Amino acid sequence: MATLQSSKKAMRKAVSSILRSLSNADIQAQSHAVTNHVLSSPWFQRCRTVSCYLSMPTGELDTSSLIAAIMQSGKTLYVPRIDVTVDGRMDFVKTFGEDDIRSFPSGLWGIKEPTADWNGSPRPSALETSDEPLDLILMPGVVFDHSLSRLGHGKGYYDRFITNYTSSHRGQKPLLVALALREQILEAGKVPVGEHDWKVDVIIGPEGVVPGGKSGPLSSQRLDNCQS
Repeated sequence: MATLQSSKKAMRKAVSSILRSLSNADIQAQSHAVTNHVLSSPWFQRCRTVSCYLSMPTGELDTSSLIAAIMQSGKTLYVPRIDVTVDGRMDFVKTFGEDDIRSFPSGLWGIKEPTADWNGSPRPSALETSDEPLDLILMPGVVFDHSLSRLGHGKGYYDRFITNYTSSHRGQKPLLVALALREQILEAGKVPVGEHDWKVDVIIGPEGVVPGGKSGPLSSQRLDNCQS
């Protein structure tokens, strides 16, 4: 376990250093390409309920254009919210339009984070509601590889959420799609993972679907809850 954690820490440090060196123009160009690939994918077009992260100000793929496109598409959008009262707990809560998102204050790591309430009522939680199951989760990470392994920032938020979500929804799991800059994608088997680390179903980089994450039969297995 100690060796695994050391390997993860070293890889996070190395890749994070590379990401910090990228120019804003490079990040924006790659983000634009990834956004276009997501929006043109059949699994995105079929899904009705989507979760997407709000990106960090620097060193990460920019999801602002993707968030706006999701809202304009008429799909229901949930975004992450960290529960500061429980260590390592994150939920996804419902958003209510672009003005709502623009009003979010900055939270952990400078990421905009939704308020607990909207118009005086608690925001609907993806973990607690069953009338709008999540079809798709667009996920961040520090580094990914062609075997669909993902290394996050070390807090375990997404791994815990996916485990809790599938448990509370009778094993139903949304399609897990990682969004990555070119520099975050490694050869198969390069990312150190443990038994509790969830793999993703698809990785989307600037060039499209990363080999290993096939968007055909693999996606259809996870889209039973999406409606055409």
